[in-house]
Formats: sequence, C-alpha cells, structure tokens
Amino acid sequence: MFHLEVNQLHKSYGETKVFAEIEFGISKGELVTLLGPSGCGKSTLLRALAGLTPVDSGQIRVAGEDITRLAPQKRGIGMVFQSYALFPNMTVWDNVAFGLKMKPQPGRELSASVREALALVELEGFERRYPTELSGGQRQRVALARALVVRPRILLLDEPLSALDARIRRSLRQQIREIQQNLQLTTIFVTHDQEEALTMSDRVFLMNQGKIVQSGRPDQIYTQPASEFVVGFIGNYNLLGPEQGKSLFGAQFSSKLALRPEAITLLPAGGQSTDPCLPGVIHQQQLLGNVIRYQVACEAGLLTVDVLNRSASDLLPVGTAVTLAVARDQLCEVA
Repeated sequence: MFHLEVNQLHKSYGETKVFAEIEFGISKGELVTLLGPSGCGKSTLLRALAGLTPVDSGQIRVAGEDITRLAPQKRGIGMVFQSYALFPNMTVWDNVAFGLKMKPQPGRELSASVREALALVELEGFERRYPTELSGGQRQRVALARALVVRPRILLLDEPLSALDARIRRSLRQQIREIQQNLQLTTIFVTHDQEEALTMSDRVFLMNQGKIVQSGRPDQIYTQPASEFVVGFIGNYNLLGPEQGKSLFGAQFSSKLALRPEAITLLPAGGQSTDPCLPGVIHQQQLLGNVIRYQVACEAGLLTVDVLNRSASDLLPVGTAVTLAVARDQLCEVA
C-alpha cells in the first residue's frame, strides 16, 4: 500500500481548470519531484495536499487515512515555501519551535526537538540570530528545520531553492536529499528546474496544463520521453521529422524522432564508425563548462551535439568540417 495516495483530484477557479484527473501513489520514504513549466498546476497541487487550497473533488489518503477535508494542522504534513515565510521578529530558535508550541509538549522535550532539528540542517550556534542576520541559504535551512521539527508524515517543498544562487542551490539540494534519506521521510519536491529533478528524485512526475503527462525514474524520463512536450522540456533533444530520420538512417518513420545531443559522436571530416555517419559543418559553438555544445549543419538539418570538454584544444571553430556518427539505438520515436 502506498503511504500517500491521490485519486482523481480536480481543482478549478471558475472556468479556469488548474489541474484535473490527478492520480498517483508514493511509497514511504520516497522523494518524488513535481516538474513542469510555470502555471502547470504543480504548486497548487502541493498546496492542496497540505490543505491550504481546497479541492473540488477527489481523495487524498495518507497511511490509509482520508485527509481530503482535514484542516492543515491535522494532516501531519510539513511544508517549506519558496519565500521562507519566517517570522522576522522571532529568533531562529523561536521560528523553529513555533510549530511545537502549538502542541502540549514539556519544555525539555521541546528544547531537545529544536536542537535536533537545527543539528540536522547544521545551524547549531545560530539559535539567537534573527532572519535578517542570516543569508538566503541559512534562512531556507531554518524553514526546513521548522518543517522537520514536528516530525511530519510527509514533507512538501515548494521550489525552496529558486531564490538562491547556483552554488548554494547545489549544496542545499544535496543536504536536503541526505536528510530525507536518513529520516526515510516521504517527500514531494516542486521545481521547474530539470537538473534538480533529475539529481534529487526517486521518481519524477512531469506536469503540463494541469495533468501528469509522464512519470518514472529520472533516467526513464530523460532517455524515454513519451511525447513532444517531454522532448522539449527535458534535456536538449534534437527533434527530427520522419524525412530527417530517413536521411539519417535510410529508413521510413511514421512519427517524430528524439535524439539526445550526447548520442551523436563528433568525428574528424571523413571519419568512420559502425553507427550511421553523415558529413557536417560546425555552425555554432557554446562553451558550457565541462561540455561544449555545437550546432552542426548537415543533410538532416541543424543538429545539436554535446561533447565533453577535456582541454582547450577540443574547441572546434565555426566552419570546421566534421563527420557525425549517430547512435541508432538511442533514437526514440515520440507521439
């Protein structure tokens, strides 16, 4: 039995449908990411699970209990918001302790719980500081500690890293994942950042226009896109028409084809491979740190090719003649 079960959940505002026919199950200790573009309904769905937004119809069950109409404070669900939502007039200690003070709990137990939560997010020694005296990353860790201290049955994270710079985001998402795994805490993470979704999740639910359009392990979502929308949202796929596929592989195709940029090998002009080859010319180049991304003009059109950046001499100038070797087994037909 799933720890969290959602059945046929619907939500509309007047004539505007936010999400519909939402149905899924999440196992205890699993981290699932709701991924999708802005406005697809993922944050509203998260708020519905927390009880902050009422649904029109459907059912939400946690550990077999129907919580669809329960008040937020009775659901046993913790939530971390993008905006931190800390009380500016309270210290770190009081912010974290706030949820516990709503429950009858001896002072000694409360203090131990707060210390434990602050230790989890590595904020020992910050107890007497106020939010204005903290960095953005530290504030978000206080918000996380406040959600963890009440020992929720489920943790909801609504784009908690989007306001942080790239270095802090990478560090904090790793810390969140380690805490989640150590506590075996069932967690739903909302983001529009595919890198976060692919690196943090046990499973990804990709949403578009109020529906879950594909779900699965991160590697499945990335390598086996189910539709043209998924192709356009995940990675930097080359999307080819049937005629382009024919020029590449000499075969007939009835649907569009998706080809990952790293599934194409860049060889010197005249190079050979056991994979299908065709000549091309470097049209554009982008240095992305550890990857060089090329746009290569060839018979099949303009193809994106990613090459590992091993040294400065690897960078090929625009106009360089090359050969493209395309991995046939990496080709994916999409609806």
